[in-house]
Amino acid sequence: MYARAAALIGAHTSANAACRRMLSAVRPLHSSAPAAAAAEGWPQGGGHGLPVVHHPAYSAPILSPGHRFPMGVFQRVHDILLSDGVISPAQIHIPPELPSREMLELVHEPTFLHSFCSGSLDAAAVKRIGFGEVVRSPVLVERTLAEIAGTLLTAELALQRGLAVNTAGGTHHAFPGHGSGFCILNDLAVTALELLRRGSVKRVLVFDLDVHQGDGTAVCLAGKEGTMTVSFHAEKNFPARKQCSGLDVPLPDGMEDDTFLSEVGRVLPQLLTSFQPDLVLYDAGVDPHHDDALGRLAMTDDGLLRRELLVIDTVVGAGIPLAGVVGGGYHADLTTLARRHCLLHRAAAQMWSDHGLS
Repeated sequence: MYARAAALIGAHTSANAACRRMLSAVRPLHSSAPAAAAAEGWPQGGGHGLPVVHHPAYSAPILSPGHRFPMGVFQRVHDILLSDGVISPAQIHIPPELPSREMLELVHEPTFLHSFCSGSLDAAAVKRIGFGEVVRSPVLVERTLAEIAGTLLTAELALQRGLAVNTAGGTHHAFPGHGSGFCILNDLAVTALELLRRGSVKRVLVFDLDVHQGDGTAVCLAGKEGTMTVSFHAEKNFPARKQCSGLDVPLPDGMEDDTFLSEVGRVLPQLLTSFQPDLVLYDAGVDPHHDDALGRLAMTDDGLLRRELLVIDTVVGAGIPLAGVVGGGYHADLTTLARRHCLLHRAAAQMWSDHGLS
């Protein structure tokens, strides 16, 4: 049982005991995690080249057969990046610790954190998230916290080295007091507010190109000094009830590569000039693809690759660190989907070289 997750529960002894029982089967994710992961064959970071963050917990939960969420894709992304030689094992970084309760409470309500970490979310809350009964399992608790730790580490590495990417992340439908749309806790919002709290940055831009509006992120960061949320999304797609981001760019059904890229190329440089962020958190969802099961746009693999190159080149070329997360994507064939997500990492590796980062 890991103590940090138990500490997410309130001060009552009975609640803490319930959480300890719930999480007794979960492997620790703390300062010894890199050594444990290495013993299990997971490569460690620290080498030269583009930093890539991954944790084996990302794909750990087993969902029911035919479930729409592609839980196994994150491990597949990791494996393809290595097998195709996009990165070397030395470039992979594993999050060293779970986020603290105080960190999560920068964004999320204590009662919601209690219910989630103790496996006591009610039926309506479980249904809204969409994973089914596995939401109440210690494996998904660890996976959720590890994903936040991974996005935070990605951002820290980006601040140190100019550019870094995660093999998961982008839980932009998670709200302060509830989960939604396969998102439970909001890794983007927690990362932004934690870095602001530390004084590591003064301004963070969340640039979200997932086909679905980043509604949870918009609410989590609304009114938070030093943050800016931007969402490009299909206007008629989920969620039906949109929230107000700092900037929303609703897109018509069927939008193709060139029109999409023109919009990004028009908006992004203006944002960098006007807001002057110290860090860009980039949600690179691939569900704008024409073949995506939940998308309504019409981008191609080539268009998505050009999108990643455009975003990374614009941001890094302006001297601003970028931390990329994979965001959403839905396809019955995991390898097809994983290769689509890997376009982010391929583009980042190219930009790392082109911009002479080290």
